Amino acid sequence: MLDTPAAAVPTLSLADQDRDPDGFAAALGGSFERFGFAIVADHGVAQDLIERAWAETAALFALPEEEKRGYHVPGAGGARGYTPFKTEIAKDAKHVDLKEFWHVGRELPAGHRYAADMPANVWPARPEGFKDTFLALFEAFDRAGDRLLSAIARHLGLAANWFDPAVRDGNSVLRLLHYPPIPADAEGVRAGAHEDINLITLLLGAEEAGLELLERDSGRWLAIKPPAGAMVVNVGDMLQRLTNHVLPSTTHRVVNPPPERRGHSRYSMPFFLHPAPDFLIETLPQTISAENPNRYPTPITANGYLHERLVEIGLIKK
Repeated sequence: MLDTPAAAVPTLSLADQDRDPDGFAAALGGSFERFGFAIVADHGVAQDLIERAWAETAALFALPEEEKRGYHVPGAGGARGYTPFKTEIAKDAKHVDLKEFWHVGRELPAGHRYAADMPANVWPARPEGFKDTFLALFEAFDRAGDRLLSAIARHLGLAANWFDPAVRDGNSVLRLLHYPPIPADAEGVRAGAHEDINLITLLLGAEEAGLELLERDSGRWLAIKPPAGAMVVNVGDMLQRLTNHVLPSTTHRVVNPPPERRGHSRYSMPFFLHPAPDFLIETLPQTISAENPNRYPTPITANGYLHERLVEIGLIKK
């Protein structure tokens, strides 16, 4: 088995937010400041919906390669539909990631002002029920994300609803990830060391060993081991930039399994919570001090920042 020491990331209950919103905000913010990560139980995403989503994710990736590639949209940066195995590469990595994935985005009404920046979803003909399941899961992640952002706002001394207009109709993406079985001599790892682009990431499926974070103080890799059913939540680069690194975006990776698990697939479902495309990422004044001067004096839109990063990781070609 993998012998990486475990990170002491606390497990918090989102149910505590209703009883003690300030206490929950302090605990979540403290975990983010220390690790860039938190583990959240009682997140409100229904277990039967999660189980249905796992079954349909496995069925989707079991489809013939030619059928899956029919849902790939060349030149679209992997924004929607299928992205084939060995496409994405972590910034500055030497080898592409050993994964394939599918993206589900927000459904927008016809003529919406963000339609040019947020393409329509691609829906497979099978498995049956896929669209209904993942629209429901997207909505459930969205609700959980709103609650977590409210706690982050409180921790930063902002109004509890500060993020609401920022993420209304936000460009969030639900990623269905499949890491296929790999040979012992595989080049690269399932997901190279990277930071996420977005505000926060909400992840289901981290119970299977492999997810590790890089501890900033020691430079050690530490395993993240959530209890069954809990969600792993981490800070993304947009939130790090917005908070002038008060809330840090921590480097993480998914390492290859030990020999006894190499013949097994690994599945996970991260929800990358993004603001709206025209949201201006501008350093919050309360995060600027003599000890922590403004690292980002020039603001940037969320869409501009996203484009820069997608070029870096190879999903959009220059």
